[in-house]
Amino acid sequence: MFAAGYELAQLERLIQIQGQRLRAQILAQLPGPASPLPLHAIELGTDKPGLPTVLFVGGVHGLERIGTQILLTFLGSLMQRLGWDPHLQAMLSGLRLAFVPLVNPQGMAMGRRANANGVDLMRNAPLEGDRVTPWVGGQRLSARLPWFRGHGQLEIETRALTDYCRELRNKSSLLLVLDAHSGFGLEDHLWFPYACHHRPGREIARIFRFWQLFEDSYSHHCHYHCGPQSAVYRTHGDIWDWLSQDDSPVPLLPFTLEMGSWAWVRKNPRQLFNFAGLFNPQKQHRHHRILRRHTILMQFMLELAHSRLLEQLSPAELTGFREQGVKLWYPELLP
Repeated sequence: MFAAGYELAQLERLIQIQGQRLRAQILAQLPGPASPLPLHAIELGTDKPGLPTVLFVGGVHGLERIGTQILLTFLGSLMQRLGWDPHLQAMLSGLRLAFVPLVNPQGMAMGRRANANGVDLMRNAPLEGDRVTPWVGGQRLSARLPWFRGHGQLEIETRALTDYCRELRNKSSLLLVLDAHSGFGLEDHLWFPYACHHRPGREIARIFRFWQLFEDSYSHHCHYHCGPQSAVYRTHGDIWDWLSQDDSPVPLLPFTLEMGSWAWVRKNPRQLFNFAGLFNPQKQHRHHRILRRHTILMQFMLELAHSRLLEQLSPAELTGFREQGVKLWYPELLP
């Protein structure tokens, strides 16, 4: 059953109000109860090729509304700052910002994790994992059961998002991604590929340097457990795993922000009696706190991409950072 989508309405209102300052497009139209539900993408900043891009993604799982809300709050803040902040104006002359805040409008309108076909979009890519966690890692038995992967075909949303990411990558010098989720554990995690196996990817050096710079620059930030998702559990069909395997010379650094919603439940056990409360803060003060909690991380991503530091690492530096990354996150692979 579909319900009114506050987040979609908020996104479309922002596009309507700020239309002259941003570039908006509809990546796909999805069936809705009365009219199609659009899958929006928004860009601001430069549109010149060969410059870095930061992409923010949310709403892949319809239950996890807080991820979309965080991105819309950050985007709204940026739009306000563009009117008076010369530093942001100058930065965006050399940086492209892209937002896909609501990948799964059907799931969010229906109040469920999967899309209208019952497919978990983060298990839908054509990629098989090894030693995958049972059930949670994805299954093909039935759309009536959670974590359904589909029967082998790409869902409209999956194809739209991955095609857009490839388009951005083709015209960028670097693609840095943050995909906002909630619902795992008591603490916030920052995961990177791979989820399908426990081996370092080709961008492990830049990922390590990203994390090192963030830790050094913001030593008192809210704590993230940063590491490959495979160190926690493994899945089939992860979108970022699939895109990371593309043969492209442009570095792709996708991070999944997994907000620890169990902490919200622990502080407010009554959320157990509200299914949405398992994935989203229910108390107003806590909700406001989460909306601003990750601003430092998102702003850091803008500043770092604009600096082009990750693109300018020498072969020797890449070798050294790779060794440090393997030592930190894959010690069992060391001789």
